[in-house]
Amino acid sequence: MAEAAVRPAQPDDVAVITRIHFDTWRTAYEGLLPPEVFEHFDFPEAERAWADAVEHAHVFLATEGEWVVGFVVAGSAPDQEVQNADGSLPADAETTALVSSLLVEPRWGRRGHGGRLVATAAHALRDQGATRAVVWVPEADAASTSFYTRIGWAPDGTVRTLDAGGRPLREIRMTGGLALLLSH
Repeated sequence: MAEAAVRPAQPDDVAVITRIHFDTWRTAYEGLLPPEVFEHFDFPEAERAWADAVEHAHVFLATEGEWVVGFVVAGSAPDQEVQNADGSLPADAETTALVSSLLVEPRWGRRGHGGRLVATAAHALRDQGATRAVVWVPEADAASTSFYTRIGWAPDGTVRTLDAGGRPLREIRMTGGLALLLSH
């Protein structure tokens, strides 16, 4: 394996982030999302959203040699992302972060990139005062659920259903601490 690393994303990384977003979704979520989601993927709109994320959130890229192979996006969690099922906020809402996206291209999977990405994001979040994080995972996405379980996170019992191009997509919320170690 070539040298693996994690680095902060820069504005000139937006195009590669958008490509990884589309390619990974198409490969990993083909059975979960309707074909229309991929057919109508708006690359310019996605690039604008990723440019905003790079500017305002923690966005880190996984690299292997010269290749960018994945990314993570994390930051402060909006209230609606951490609220309890009854709408109340947990006592630690102000110190809870959100991992809004973690994608590693499947062909680069099982090489530790996801763990390095989450550990790097966790370190940055801890530096900002966060004590734990949440992530939403499609209920049928066994690979992602297994990954988060391996790093010590667990479902907290909260679910939501999104409209994914006219098809319901049920997600579970997982949560965990930020004391993850960087693996090299």
